Amino acid sequence: MIPLGDKAQSAQGIHDLRIVVVDDHDAVRRLIREILESEDNWVVCGEAADGIEAVERTRELQPDLVVMDIIMPRRNGFEATREIARVAPGIPVLMTTLYEFPELWRQVRDAGAQGCLLKTESATSLIPAVKSLIQHQTFFPVS
Repeated sequence: MIPLGDKAQSAQGIHDLRIVVVDDHDAVRRLIREILESEDNWVVCGEAADGIEAVERTRELQPDLVVMDIIMPRRNGFEATREIARVAPGIPVLMTTLYEFPELWRQVRDAGAQGCLLKTESATSLIPAVKSLIQHQTFFPVS
């Protein structure tokens, strides 16, 4: 895996970005994949339907970033993010949720994620959120 600081960048954006998408709903994973892969040279290299699979895929594929739902079966996004931070440090996690309240942003940070995105904002904010995390910045809703 190439360190994030060495990623090829241009005026148009970040290139050769490999992403794992984690959500327990197939339709949501497909939508997120479609949005992400609309960017040149961004690819969803793996998917997972729960937190256990998320950790396995991340360990196996060593992506550049993980987009992680919070509420999932078997292991929630908070638990999976903590485990990813332990087994694959340096891979940023962008958590997604339908719920909006400031206490949640603290919980997301405490789990080790670098950002959180409201699912209702995915169409307009997913690409900027990913770009922020890859550039070692955070991304959280304003509330």
